[in-house]
Amino acid sequence: MLQIEDTIISLDLFDQCFCCDLEACKGICCVEGEEGAPVELDEIAEIEDILPQLWDKLSDAARAVIDKQGVAYIDREGDMAVSIVNGAECVFATKGANGIWSCLIENLYNEGKTTFRKPISCHLYPVRTKQFPTFKAVNYHKWHVCKDAVKLGEKNHLLLYQYLKEPLIRKFGQDWYDQLSMAAEHISH
Repeated sequence: MLQIEDTIISLDLFDQCFCCDLEACKGICCVEGEEGAPVELDEIAEIEDILPQLWDKLSDAARAVIDKQGVAYIDREGDMAVSIVNGAECVFATKGANGIWSCLIENLYNEGKTTFRKPISCHLYPVRTKQFPTFKAVNYHKWHVCKDAVKLGEKNHLLLYQYLKEPLIRKFGQDWYDQLSMAAEHISH
């Protein structure tokens, strides 16, 4: 473990290779699982603000879930999570003609129609963060659906902290990431 400021970081970020391979996995992390992605309160407000732009693109089932419980719910651990359909699929997941699942929120961002990209927990995946009373844990969530991402990361010699540079900076800031990079250099030598 490594500590930077009030974060405790798993060393997996420095020795685990990773690079999403959407051609192989088809974005299945958006539709498998038992809980929705963690979401922060300010993100719920952002999602609610852009919901009218997304509404017609949502599936009937997703609209029904949102009508019933909103864009988020309290999961089994007592944390806020993005609403899901049938106990698995994110309400904002959409399957493209190419068979690859993507995020309607991120699609809107990529079209320049919002400044909100997607929940930070989705952007950071497969890294998960958890707030404790005195620190925030930063851990790698190993999941079988990401086995192709590990292979592609190994092929490209791309470590998890390198692959997730943009979302890590979004979450913790440039100074934090610079400290993380310096620590990675010392760990690798």
